[in-house]
Amino acid sequence: MPPDAPALRVDQVSVRFGGVAALSRVSLAAGAGAVTGLIGPNGAGKTTLFNVISGLQRPDEGTVELAGRDITRQGPHRRARLGLARTFQRLELFGTLSATDNIRVALDSFGRSTERSAVALLERVGVAREANAPVSTLPTGSARLVELARSLSINPQVLLLDEPCSGLDERETAALGELLGSLAAEGRSVVLVEHDTELVLRICSVVHVLDFGEIIASGTPDEIRANEAVQEAYLGRRQAGGGA
Repeated sequence: MPPDAPALRVDQVSVRFGGVAALSRVSLAAGAGAVTGLIGPNGAGKTTLFNVISGLQRPDEGTVELAGRDITRQGPHRRARLGLARTFQRLELFGTLSATDNIRVALDSFGRSTERSAVALLERVGVAREANAPVSTLPTGSARLVELARSLSINPQVLLLDEPCSGLDERETAALGELLGSLAAEGRSVVLVEHDTELVLRICSVVHVLDFGEIIASGTPDEIRANEAVQEAYLGRRQAGGGA
């Protein structure tokens, strides 16, 4: 990685579906060793942006760089090999397999599968007790943690998390926040899409706000809290028929 290169850089990315602009000239950077937040209303383009970064959606314009390397035309598998992993808003697990075997599938693809390694990853995210359960029988929150463990199996340098707190209770959400902080402290870049804005503003170093496919604000959590455009678009400070 060049000395000043962020772990992840998105530059002027646009995506259009027919005549609708899902993303319009979006640019952001995420540094190593930090949790970067991405928030915005439903339909703002957050998952589309994750799809572009992970290679599931080709942008109409713009580039994606990983550790200073242009990966815009690389497929998802190649990006994983280069150290990019993600979870999904809609769970993408093998429902008939156990939690352990879901992890081993990922480990196998990198030639280092062992049951001990798989269980260690489940322990890391707090669901080792469910190691032998088919994931289709797990509560949504636990299944999301299994998916997180699977994403960690490639030892990613950039980790994209799409609403990982969905289905978690308050205690589990707090534990996940601590885990994400520890993953970043190991030198990873963690990029978090999450509707729990209090968690995002608590654990993220930098937060980007998307609205109608455009970045309307970027800054520290304190700067985002004070931003009037963000208050109106997302944080709910403007009351119907009233002022900010």
